[in-house]
Amino acid sequence: MTMKSIYLASPLGFADSTRPFMEGLARALGEHFTVLNPWDNHEFDRDLKDANAEQGEYARRMALFARFNRHVAQANEEAIRRCDLVVGVLDGIDVDSGTASEMGFAYGIGKRVYGLRTDFRLTGDNIAAGVNLQVRHWIEASGGRYLTSVDDLRAALTAESGESRPG
Repeated sequence: MTMKSIYLASPLGFADSTRPFMEGLARALGEHFTVLNPWDNHEFDRDLKDANAEQGEYARRMALFARFNRHVAQANEEAIRRCDLVVGVLDGIDVDSGTASEMGFAYGIGKRVYGLRTDFRLTGDNIAAGVNLQVRHWIEASGGRYLTSVDDLRAALTAESGESRPG
């Protein structure tokens, strides 16, 4: 039986302070799923380095960044199209705009979407939403769930995969 794949949408790769949580979450999910984490894709690192190092004219630098942006966005789109499920990390004052767009896109193409919010601060449109009400809608309308712990996420995804949860 082939393992289902999960696209892990999150802003956690941007900061040294959040990267270890992302890596631990990916390892935990990787016990039962193939994890497609866009932060593991280093295919465009050289393009980003070149764009940041460019000291030439503004138009050339903008063109380098535009090419980098387009390539990364296309790679992420392809990974979302290939995956079976999407898990979005929703921690922070507000849901990261890239994460929200990846979750909305996934819903739009018929993928099941799960949301993980371990942040205990109240946010979102109202207390029932937990996060932005539209993000919550994409999760629930897809047949996925909004969860507040890694353990609960693992249990829901284990049930999704059809495996029994280890005791």
